[in-house]
Amino acid sequence: MPVTPILPTIHSPDDLRKLSLLELKQVAVEIREAICAVVERRSAHFASNLGVVELTLALHTTFDFTYDRLVWDVGHQCYPHKLITGRYNAFSGIRTQGGLMGYPNPAESEYDLFMTGHAGCSISTAVGLKCGDDLLYALQEEKFQKNKENSQKVKEAGVSPEDDDSVNTAAVSVRQDKRHAVAVIGDGSFANGVVFEGLNHLGGIQKNVTIVLNDNKMSICPRVGGMGKYLDSLRMHPIYSELKEGMKAGLYSIPVVGKPLKNVLHYVKDAVKAGILGGMFFDELGIHYLGPVNGHDIQEIQKFLMLARQCEEPVLLHVLTRKGSGYLPAEEDPTKYHAPPPLKHPKRIPMGVKQTPLEISAKIEEDPSSDENYSGETRSEKTGSQAELREKLCRERLSIKVLEDSYTQVASRTVLELMRKHPEVVVITAAMCQGNKLELVRDEFPERFYDVGICESHAVTLAAGMAKAGIRPIVDIYSTFMQRAYDHLFQEVSLQNLPVILLMDRAGLVGPDGPTHHGTYDLAYMRPFPNIITAVPADAYDLREMLFLAVEKTRAPFSIRYPKTWAVEICPEEHFQQRIPVMVGGAEIFLKGRKGAGLLLAAGTQIMECLRAVTFLSENSEISLNLNEAFWHNEKSYGVSEGGRSVSEITVVNARFVKPLDTNTILPLVEEAAWMVTVEEGVRDGGFGSAVLEAITDAGIRVPPVRRLGIQGFIQHATREQQLAEAGLDMENIIQTIREMRNLYPASGFGEISENGRGE
Repeated sequence: MPVTPILPTIHSPDDLRKLSLLELKQVAVEIREAICAVVERRSAHFASNLGVVELTLALHTTFDFTYDRLVWDVGHQCYPHKLITGRYNAFSGIRTQGGLMGYPNPAESEYDLFMTGHAGCSISTAVGLKCGDDLLYALQEEKFQKNKENSQKVKEAGVSPEDDDSVNTAAVSVRQDKRHAVAVIGDGSFANGVVFEGLNHLGGIQKNVTIVLNDNKMSICPRVGGMGKYLDSLRMHPIYSELKEGMKAGLYSIPVVGKPLKNVLHYVKDAVKAGILGGMFFDELGIHYLGPVNGHDIQEIQKFLMLARQCEEPVLLHVLTRKGSGYLPAEEDPTKYHAPPPLKHPKRIPMGVKQTPLEISAKIEEDPSSDENYSGETRSEKTGSQAELREKLCRERLSIKVLEDSYTQVASRTVLELMRKHPEVVVITAAMCQGNKLELVRDEFPERFYDVGICESHAVTLAAGMAKAGIRPIVDIYSTFMQRAYDHLFQEVSLQNLPVILLMDRAGLVGPDGPTHHGTYDLAYMRPFPNIITAVPADAYDLREMLFLAVEKTRAPFSIRYPKTWAVEICPEEHFQQRIPVMVGGAEIFLKGRKGAGLLLAAGTQIMECLRAVTFLSENSEISLNLNEAFWHNEKSYGVSEGGRSVSEITVVNARFVKPLDTNTILPLVEEAAWMVTVEEGVRDGGFGSAVLEAITDAGIRVPPVRRLGIQGFIQHATREQQLAEAGLDMENIIQTIREMRNLYPASGFGEISENGRGE
């Protein structure tokens, strides 16, 4: 008698939960049939998907992933997951244009939280989701309790709750259970460094995250290394065969809730631990180890998943599977059948035939900053007396205010202010609480402060998980160390377009710490990523406003870089209202020159050196400049003569954003310019100057003679001022550049621009 297919009737995991164990086994056969049918037509990930069929069914029948969280590491093994989450009818078109993606894709289904594809990220992501969910749960519970108390008071006063504004009558009760987070990761991925960063953090914070270790003794090729050998020892130790029947008997004889469950959990853990000489690696980290479990026995996996679900601490469930299970050639050579070319009539297991059970044999860095040594010299050594400082910066002309704080301190105080205002804001740092000046944040909001240790990759991935949960994470990491998280900036932040805020401290040149700590590459490596807003504040005002903008008015990845030096404000606080407000992709003109003037485009705090340079040249009578008391663009003030026509020979622009670039402001100025100089405290290749040139060529307008000032090569240790001079980014070098450009490419009149070529 023919078997009626069940898989086409499965529209969501809710339908799975109505099936008997025998019917679930039939669904497993049908899933393998569907995967084989695809591989008959085109290359697709094959062996890995055949190996996780029963595990996938057990996961979706134990958890409700419309509420709970599921993250697939790598994600190429998600075909069974897609087949049972409403995508059966579209499955035949997987990996074709316009069809289903071969990896999890949030655009396809609510069951796909992240678009994954790289190994090792799932644990950190799941930890981030759990932290974010727990924080939101606590906030909602607090609101509910407050509303409940207000409602009771109103009732006691004899007033209808609907008539009192203090009562939110639409409020609903908070769910009794918190969300669970599950990460499924293969043993091949398990050797990733970020995996251990995530395990280390999870063991410390003791969140109830379930890690399902899918152990098939493979990555794409056979796995290598010490962790693989360790997992083999867990598979092969003789104690397992003795424990297996006892554990199953114990599990099947108890309810799945209450004290008996905890007793069995400890029995399992202690029994296995006692059998492994030297103790359990995972238990020593603070993560309960369960297993090994037959990964092709649906009922056994369900029981252990339920154990993990009821546990209040993190759990690692070790599941043993066969890569290629159900298709003999793939079982025998899983490397060849990882993603094979189209197969001709693969020999499949007929529906209704019992699966062969899995045979388990009895053999079977130091802080580079301090207040006294902030940039390689004491403040007094660097600046001299306040009178000398005023003279050096032309304060009487530029209205510059030198603060008593560093940019790091400005950032940390602003973060603290935002956390007081927004309970969903959290801060993550990578062992640099002191360096990032976050002690006040840590002390006031310990439950919203995460120091993950020297684990930048985990920090960024953790933040992505939190952002996905609805939290607003701020990742505060030195620019040079953010490079260690490059892949996670791509996959977990940019690709998912998650609103993670990246504070990149120590951007630019850092003084005596030298080339290992310079933060000179972030503009170049952030620019190519889609979705990430790249901000470059010119002063403390910009930095503060950009942080508020990132938290309160944007829902996209947002990076902000600032240097290791003392903060300045380009105009006094009482004149802030006259600054152009900070808007995403908006530049600020500090000095508007006449048509045919030279153009200085500055990204970041080096605009100070540009302002000092043009002020010096003006005072030295080398250029015509009309300076008023303040240095911001106002058509009624500087740069405009009494007759209404500009007499200034140079335009100075504060770019504020490298991406998106303010082409509406910059390109018209470029078209009018006799020459152009871009200035940035980062590498020239691929940085701000490159972005400007790309925008000019994309717009199809004339490229004026241009000089790009930026960092080339490695700048060795010295004071920050010495390093800026070596890189050509100090006032003297900018003055020299302006002189050279004016001599080579003089403006021949208002609006008449020399065509003498281009300098570089």
